[in-house]
Amino acid sequence: MTTTTRPGAGPDAAEVRARSGAAGMRLGHRLFVAREVGIGLALVLLVGVTTAVNPRFLSGQGRQDLMLGATILVVLAVGQAIVIITRNVDLSVGSILGLAAFATGKLFLAMPDAPIVLAVLVGTGLGVLCGVVNGALIAVARVPALVVTLGTLYVFRGIDYSWAAGQQINAADMPSGFKSMGTADLLGIPLLALFAVAVLLVAGFYLKSYRSGRELYAIGSDPAAARLHGIPVGWRVFGALVVSGGLAGLAGVLYAARYGTLDAAAGTGIELNVVAAVVVGGVAIFGGSGSVYGAALGAVLLSTIGSALPVLKVNPFWQQAVVGALILAAIGLDRALAARVANRLRGRKARGA
Repeated sequence: MTTTTRPGAGPDAAEVRARSGAAGMRLGHRLFVAREVGIGLALVLLVGVTTAVNPRFLSGQGRQDLMLGATILVVLAVGQAIVIITRNVDLSVGSILGLAAFATGKLFLAMPDAPIVLAVLVGTGLGVLCGVVNGALIAVARVPALVVTLGTLYVFRGIDYSWAAGQQINAADMPSGFKSMGTADLLGIPLLALFAVAVLLVAGFYLKSYRSGRELYAIGSDPAAARLHGIPVGWRVFGALVVSGGLAGLAGVLYAARYGTLDAAAGTGIELNVVAAVVVGGVAIFGGSGSVYGAALGAVLLSTIGSALPVLKVNPFWQQAVVGALILAAIGLDRALAARVANRLRGRKARGA
């Protein structure tokens, strides 16, 4: 029995589209790596200027504060980058962070001698559960990610407020061993920052070295072509949302360790900073390109801007304007790079023809 295929829709067409997409991803990768280098240079310039104005900016305590200030945002940005690469977005990470942070505090109130590992597992597991809810609604029910995560942002925050019922957990109620995580360091690097570095390295290795990680880029570049190529788009998007939720839960535990004092408002509004960090870091908002390393650089840059502006005697209200300008510039650069990639691919196809 023979099978007929429609012109342009058969296996040959799918293979051609997949190869074209792969070539575009390789070219786009080179361009966005160059962009990440530019972000790193901008960060170095900002730190250099601020240090010239106030040499104490890079003192021992100043370096500690800079690293701690970026830690939570980096962890959240890594998870968000994985989601945005698939052409989706997770706006609920701030609410998941707050829920996991308060759950960590309640755990230690109920079990003062609970091991720290248990707190990490509980917070991360709660985040994974929230990610499963997001992933099921987005990947299985096929509801747009923006709509789903905007809704769960309020749902998770409402659960947090209902659970807290106005209660505040003070640092004095937390075990000293857990609180020391927020101040301890290893060879001058804060322990919490090492958590962020570990998350970054694992995520970067996975996206580069595993087929399922590389398939996330294919999904973001062209979901239809990815399906024709046999990629389980729904399951990959589901997994990305679960990872984002789990990392938001881990960030909630780190938040509790750093600040100690917890209430239902923890993490409110941070989701916008997370998306901004990812976009500024070179992850295309339309999916398919960028890296978690760039997202981490974007997070460090934004947190450093927040610390540098007061030192430079710039009105803190300008911080939001600066971040907004960076987002607009990043999106404009995304479009310019995408057009450049498309033009080069068209030129290659013309030469091949």
